Amino acid sequence: MDTLQQNVALLDAVAPAAGAPGREILDPATGEVVGVAPVHGLAELEAAVAAAKAAQPAWAAAGHDARSAALMAAADAVEANAEELARLLSREQGKPLNGPNARFEVGACAAWLRATAATALAPEVVVDDGEAYAELHYRPIGLVGAIGPWNWPMMITVWQIAPALRMGNAVIVKPSEYTPLSVLALVKVLNESIPEGLLTVVSGGREVGQALAEHPEIGKVMFTGSTATGKAIIRSSADTVKRLTLELGGNDAGIVLPDADPAAIAEGLFWGAFINTGQTCAALKRLYVHEALYDAVCEALTAYASAVPMGVGLDEANVLGPLQNKAQFEIVANLVEAAKDSGARVLLGGNPEPGQPGYFYPTTLVADIANDNPLVAEEQFGPALPIIKYSTVEEAVAMANGVSVGLGASVWSADKATAREVAAQLEAGTVWINQHGAVHPLIPFGGAKQSGYGLEFGAEGLKHLGVPQIING
Repeated sequence: MDTLQQNVALLDAVAPAAGAPGREILDPATGEVVGVAPVHGLAELEAAVAAAKAAQPAWAAAGHDARSAALMAAADAVEANAEELARLLSREQGKPLNGPNARFEVGACAAWLRATAATALAPEVVVDDGEAYAELHYRPIGLVGAIGPWNWPMMITVWQIAPALRMGNAVIVKPSEYTPLSVLALVKVLNESIPEGLLTVVSGGREVGQALAEHPEIGKVMFTGSTATGKAIIRSSADTVKRLTLELGGNDAGIVLPDADPAAIAEGLFWGAFINTGQTCAALKRLYVHEALYDAVCEALTAYASAVPMGVGLDEANVLGPLQNKAQFEIVANLVEAAKDSGARVLLGGNPEPGQPGYFYPTTLVADIANDNPLVAEEQFGPALPIIKYSTVEEAVAMANGVSVGLGASVWSADKATAREVAAQLEAGTVWINQHGAVHPLIPFGGAKQSGYGLEFGAEGLKHLGVPQIING
């Protein structure tokens, strides 16, 4: 069976049953129909909850070794279906097959499953002084709701469900309405190795997400998305005192120190900002450059960016794609127009071609822009990077910290010790040195301020999918 036939087989497997409601999903690069997604509602959510409740106790009792083995087998299944999953992801989300995009994302799903399965979480002896003895254990929560985004739909879904399953929970997934097919197909593949009832997708609208957050049988909700939606989930979860892990909006700042080498950092700056065509919560969204090398950084970044191909994702030559949806295209376009109207200087892009199919916005660099300009102050979530000049490091730190969110940040310097000193002053959950947005399955990740709370990845991430219990004596 060739890849196209396999892709069709996956779509047929996740399509709505005969007579059930469905919704066409369009390719954001071409406008063509990718497939038909089921439209689930509250009845399907209740059925998923009932199945999860029935299956979860035996899964919890199976123990860590058995659960880890199942996750390893699930990783094998992802790898066996990797190319068809990547092609479906490219068609639905828009990201190209190559570069840090669709094939990369599917590979990350397998890598995170394996890392999560292999991460140990032994009971911790907290006191043993001859008089008192106490151990800290983590017990399964029970049922976990996982509400995912449209930018990295497969990878972030695995970030949510892998630790939840590893810790003995059952999971109900609510994917974004923009990218349900990718998640439905991924879960179908995972369920080849996961016992029935433990992992279910409810492909519904906002009312399903709200009901999931309110449901008395759901003990924890994991959510990646906007700060506004995260606040709504907090409100919806309050009456049942749910545990929450929230990875919310970011407006990540990068600070280039005066000793940096513009040519050496241009590639890292570009991919820090433009990975997934800028549609990444922890992407570089604001770049602060010291006045001594401002022009040189602008020139080096423009030279690199102008050579990176953008186009339809199934074309093997492309590494940048369209915005995933019309609403996001309009946000980016409006912010860039406001910057142009303010007198900011466009170094590259800023001129989408009228009438072309798909939501393509060109790679855009904007210089000589004020720090209070909307393109700087608001999260653009797309391929438009403002570059702001500063005079002192204190000024740069103040501007970087001057927003209500704090997911990530970065410092760029030839001197790592100096960079770390600046990093310690930044209000962000993660600060990278001479890179931006890199994540690792064993390094905890989470936000500060209104970018959310709770940690993911590694042993700390596993702890957030359990209920701590002290055994004293």
